[in-house]
Amino acid sequence: MPFKSQAQRRKFAQLLVEGKISAETFEEWNRETGSKKLPEHARKTAGESKRRKATHRRRTSARKK
Repeated sequence: MPFKSQAQRRKFAQLLVEGKISAETFEEWNRETGSKKLPEHARKTAGESKRRKATHRRRTSARKK
């Protein structure tokens, strides 16, 4: 799976240094990404924002006066 952003690439590099992922995993992702110019941060998809709204609940009982 290719990297989606520069931030994700940096995070994987950090995990590699900490020994939490293998060098093969990092190289595989890096190879699949290629030399594409990546955005600094990935944008949220429409599906992510809908799921977040669906789980949001208001606390009306705490607002009673």
